[in-house]
Order: sequence, then structure tokens, then C-alpha cells
Amino acid sequence: MSKPAKLSLLNKTAKLLVILTVLFATDRETATVTSTSISFAGIPFDVIENGVSDNRYIWLHGDEQTAKMILEDHIKSFSGKAFFIKCDEREVPFESTKIDPNRIFSREGSRAALRKFKSGWNARVFKTALDNLDYERDYFLVELFPENRGLLIALHNNFRGYNIKEELSKSRLSSIKRGQNPRDFIICTQESDYRKLEMGPYNLVLQDQLPTKDDGSLSWAALRDDIRYINIETRLGWLSKQRKMLKFVIGMLK
Repeated sequence: MSKPAKLSLLNKTAKLLVILTVLFATDRETATVTSTSISFAGIPFDVIENGVSDNRYIWLHGDEQTAKMILEDHIKSFSGKAFFIKCDEREVPFESTKIDPNRIFSREGSRAALRKFKSGWNARVFKTALDNLDYERDYFLVELFPENRGLLIALHNNFRGYNIKEELSKSRLSSIKRGQNPRDFIICTQESDYRKLEMGPYNLVLQDQLPTKDDGSLSWAALRDDIRYINIETRLGWLSKQRKMLKFVIGMLK
């Protein structure tokens, strides 16, 4: 084959490769990321799914904006399904009151959450509200809880002094790291995950035993269903810190 003919063939091959790359890239970008919505007792959530993965993520408190930004960025690059509450406040409207969305994942927790901002409930109305939460909760958790031993990762921020020391009484094991701020820490509910994460640089507790009093937190609901739950908690505004902690968890538990 002559030199001009070889060059022409190479050029055609190169062009074909470019076209195929663009086509596959375009298909991947349009086919893998989907956006839907779901509600839990009238509380709306946006759901972003990227690719195919059993990992689930959730942002539950509207006033914890650092956690939201981290999860929005993360789900663009990592496979999984992310749930974002559609509210800018910590508490969300429910019936004739407001409730903390991370205190309604059990009937006992819901009872206390409903009475926190409204004490004078009619007994029949109060029972109906609890029954509705029970009914809605079951459907929401079916959508939220991962299958095939996937992870459920919750992202939270604190700004009122809350720190890991307040979790020690509810924890069977703990790993407090020198030089780490006590307000930045990880909670997990499976000992196998704890053993992997304790090798890292971050504060960590294991909560694998149900408490005497269930406060309605998502972590206890996950534990009851033997879900691999992780809570990554940092100070509000510490974006880089929380991003590193999330990357560490995914890397260690993949």
C-alpha cells in the first residue's frame, strides 16, 4: 500500500474512533443519570440516580447545606441513588404542626416528634397521624433501603456544639483520634464496617445495639433491618472535610 493510501486509511480510522467515542459518551451521559421524586407523609424528596449501584445516600435536614452540596457533587461522579429533602428548614410541615424528619422512623419517635411543637392533640387525631406515619414509613423505607448489602449513607452537619461524646453512651465501640475535632465523626451500625473504618484518621463509633428508647432516628430503623448504615457528620461549612470523609468511606467499604 502506498504512503498516501496508508495516511488516508489512518485518518478515516481516527475519525471513526472519534465519532464512536462521542456517541458512546453522549449515550452514557444521557442514560445513566435520572431524576424523580418521592414523598414520605407529605414530605417531598428529589431522587437522583446515577448508573447502577446498591448504594443509597440521603440528606435529611434542610438547614445543613454543606451536606447537601457534598451529596449533589458526589452523585454526579459516583453510582448510586441520592435522596434530597425539599425543605430549607430543619423541621418540615406535617398536619397542623412541624416535625424533625429524622425523628419519625419509628412509632415511638414519631409520638415524641409530634408532641414537640404541639401538645394539645385530640386523641383520635393523634392516633390517626401516627398510623399514617407508620403506613407511609414502610413504603418510603422500601425505596430508601439498599439491596444486596449496599450502603445507606446519611450526610449531616452540626452547628450547636453537638459532638461525638454525646454518642458514646449509645455506642458499643468507639475510636477517637488525636487531633480530630470531636464534631467531625462517623457513625456505623455494622461491626465489619467499623473494623475497616477504624484504621482511618477519623473519629468513629459503632452503634449496633438498639437503644431502650428509640428516638425515631433513621440509624435505628436501618439497624432493625440489618442495613449497613453510615452517618458522616461534620461541622457546618467544613466542605473539604466532609468530602474527604465521604471519599474515605466509599474507598474503604466498596
